[in-house]
Formats: sequence, structure tokens, C-alpha cells
Amino acid sequence: MMNPDDSNGTAGQPLIELSGVTKVYGTGTATMEALRGVDLRIYPGEFVAVMGPSGSGKSTCMNILGCLDSPTAGTYRFCGTEVGKLTRNQRALLRRHYLGFIFQGYNLLNRTSALENVELPLIYRGETVRTRRQRARQAMNAVGLTGWEHHTPGELSGGQQQRVAIARAIVTQPIVLLADEPTGNLDSARSIEIMDLLTAFNRDQGITVVMVTHEPDMAVYAKRTVHFKDGLIATDRAHEDNV
Repeated sequence: MMNPDDSNGTAGQPLIELSGVTKVYGTGTATMEALRGVDLRIYPGEFVAVMGPSGSGKSTCMNILGCLDSPTAGTYRFCGTEVGKLTRNQRALLRRHYLGFIFQGYNLLNRTSALENVELPLIYRGETVRTRRQRARQAMNAVGLTGWEHHTPGELSGGQQQRVAIARAIVTQPIVLLADEPTGNLDSARSIEIMDLLTAFNRDQGITVVMVTHEPDMAVYAKRTVHFKDGLIATDRAHEDNV
């Protein structure tokens, strides 16, 4: 369906490309334009912070990138493949095999152990119990949670819960991590820990990271900041110190 290895770095083919993307909700007098013609290219290995005030279109854009919503008009290409031409099942496979999701609210199953939470995406992929356990333990080790596998979310701090959520996002070995306010519920110290993790995955494993944040202190970890305003990209600039 697609080959994420066709390009390397910013010199080749974009990993993600939006062209003239619009998104309209409602009809008649209730019509609301969330996106008004967005053009965006993200290349393999980038770390992009997406910012903007509430209602600016940044969350709608992220939902489209994650194949959780579809544009009203325009095109979204992932590894050169036009996502709008994929079937519902093909889009589900794209999410399952290429994308990892991190949410502000962690979205963990409360009565399930940390290890079982991390295993969940592999269950959907039909992996064997042995494979699931092995890869889930490796993912938990990668986020510094070895020894916490059998604790439930209620027995973990907020920072630890977000680490479990990150382990769940990386256990499928995605090429893109989509993070929606990943530090929004954390104090400053825990926020720095989470950003250090995301930076390490980006730097050491080449995982492309796209992160929505309201916090300028978190956005500086990215290599590039895209700022939305009124359904359009207002600014798009590289952080010279991080490139």
C-alpha cells in the first residue's frame, strides 16, 4: 500500500502531505469552517509542534492526520498514498501499522494492568500472547517502567500513566507518533520527562513526531512549529537550534 522508506530526511518525498485541505461542519446557518485550505508537508524524522488558540483548526488537522476524520475537500497523502481513496478497512490498517497515538487523558483501561494496556494494540493486530508480552515488556522498558508491569493505572502517578500510554503507542513500532497535549495533565518536572522521552524516540529511532500543545515551553523541544489561526496555517518555522 505504501513504503515509508522511499524517502529519507527532508530531501525526499514527504511522509505526510496535506494539499488544500478544508473541513466544514454543519449546514446552512450552522456551517463552521474548521480548516480553510491547509497545505502542510512533514518529512520523515521531523518533530513538529502544532500550536494555536482553541478553535484554530489544529485538533481537526490532527484528527485528519490520524485518519480519525476525513477532509471535506483537498487531499491527504501518507507516504505518497492518497488516504481519501483508501477503504475504511485500509485506513484502519494504516492507523494500526503506521501510527501511534498519545492523548492528554492517557486513555488507559483502569482495571487492567500496565502491561495489558500496552499489549492492547497488538491484540487488535492478532499477535500471539508470547509476542505481545515480549514486545510490551520491551516497550515498558523503553519508557523506564520495568518492574511496574502488573500495576493498574490507579496505582501509578500521572507521569507513569503517560509513560504507559507512550509505551502503548510505540509497541506497534509506528513510523509516526501523534501526540495530543501529551503534557497537559502533568506538572513541570513530569512534563520534561515526557518531552525527553519523545525527543529520544525522534532522535534515536527516527520516529516522526507531530505534537499538539498549548505550551511554548514544550514546543521548544520540537524541530519546527506550525501555528494555526482561523483554520489556516499562520506561521511555519524551523527551530534552528534543534535542526
